[in-house]
Amino acid sequence: MKEIIEGRVIKFGDNVDTDQIIPAEFLTTGDPKELAKNAFIKVRPEFHDIVQEGDVIVAGRNFGCGSSREHAPRALMGAGISCVVAKSFARIFFRNSINLGLTLIECDVDANEGDELLIDLKGGTIKSRRTEEVFEFKPLPPFLLKIVEKGGLIEYVKEVLNEKNSHNAR
Repeated sequence: MKEIIEGRVIKFGDNVDTDQIIPAEFLTTGDPKELAKNAFIKVRPEFHDIVQEGDVIVAGRNFGCGSSREHAPRALMGAGISCVVAKSFARIFFRNSINLGLTLIECDVDANEGDELLIDLKGGTIKSRRTEEVFEFKPLPPFLLKIVEKGGLIEYVKEVLNEKNSHNAR
């Protein structure tokens, strides 16, 4: 995981639910790239055509509400989303995203579609390249940052177990 994320904004509003992110009929796979093909298909059908690797979603309150499906953050990751910045997140979506390695930031950012953001994950700042305005946020706790950095909870646990096994072998 990078400490600095630079990305182009794709803007959403409040209460974006997991059914909007990836509708139920497309949950026949867990493959992130396949899921990405149908991300936001019903509410923003052009999403698949406009999203680029490294883009940042900026949204309002309660992003990821609805069902607890892990497919939603997987679809975003498969589409190349590097980070989601929202005023608030649904709790289960937040934890699913961290467990899968998707970076989330709670912050009220004034940004327009297409703006470029510079996000300092450890410093807790987001800078708009258009306005030069800087927004502050509380960085994720080191433990959660470590999980995201390793690519999710499974990879984090594998590393911890490998370290423990190599230590015990000495």
